[in-house]
Amino acid sequence: MTERKIIYQIFKSRYFIAVVLFIIWMSFFDPKDWGLITNRMTKLNGLHQSEQKLTEQIDDTKKELKLLKTNAHSIEKYAREKYYMKKDNEEIFILKDEEKK
Repeated sequence: MTERKIIYQIFKSRYFIAVVLFIIWMSFFDPKDWGLITNRMTKLNGLHQSEQKLTEQIDDTKKELKLLKTNAHSIEKYAREKYYMKKDNEEIFILKDEEKK
């Protein structure tokens, strides 16, 4: 048999046609098609990254809170840096960096 006849018999086979139709159906028409699955995986990865960032923020906040509860000097430093508080005889100058465009 020649190669053409073998290839023709493979393409004519009921099993081959069934497999091709199944792949097409699962790829495009099924409610849980591959496009939906990849979109959900992308969203899941984004949520995992967001969770990691939030966990780090929570850890930093817990450390800051522990420091504020234990050290009086840190309370003054925190108030000056975060809320721009000052003593009566002081002046505060706030410098902001401009974003580069």
